[in-house]
Amino acid sequence: MTLQNRVLPTGEVAATPERGTLMGNRGILHDADQRLGTARWRHPHWVTCQLNFKGRRRALMQPGAYTELFFLDEPTALAAGHRPCGECRRPDFKRFVARFHAANGTATLAEMDRLMHRDRVTRTRRQVRHTAALETLPDGAFILHNDAPHLVWGDRLLRYTPGGYTAALPRGTGIATVLTPASTVATLATGYRPVPHHTAT
Repeated sequence: MTLQNRVLPTGEVAATPERGTLMGNRGILHDADQRLGTARWRHPHWVTCQLNFKGRRRALMQPGAYTELFFLDEPTALAAGHRPCGECRRPDFKRFVARFHAANGTATLAEMDRLMHRDRVTRTRRQVRHTAALETLPDGAFILHNDAPHLVWGDRLLRYTPGGYTAALPRGTGIATVLTPASTVATLATGYRPVPHHTAT
């Protein structure tokens, strides 16, 4: 059975066979039959983890355990509102936190998580989106182009699919709908460089 645990840049949680390069956590979202309910988070500390860390192994969606979510890559996870884990991704976590505080004026992890939660999702579980000029967006941000998610990377827009990036278009100019939360875009603009799926390069 293909589990509903792949997170898309649009914030949706889909059932696709591809697993991706990172795992995430928002709390327990599934029932005893490994099905998601209506909840899409149980706490505001949305993290992304390495797939392999200290030999730990998990059976997916076990009763009473957090729901394992998966992402194509780090730009996808950031677009969905996640940040690096402070344990298994400690160096990335420290870089992200320092850049986030510098960009957004926060001082503690709690303040950062509250701001990230405000910027990523509404009370009705809808993704918060904003607009920006394409030429001002940093690498690693996601936008909607022709109603499909595209990664901004260098001078190109890369079309997202759950298995990797496909069509590459010139970045161009103009106003775009941005999927990556505003505070995370600001963090990217200060120099945090996320690692994309190998198909981006």
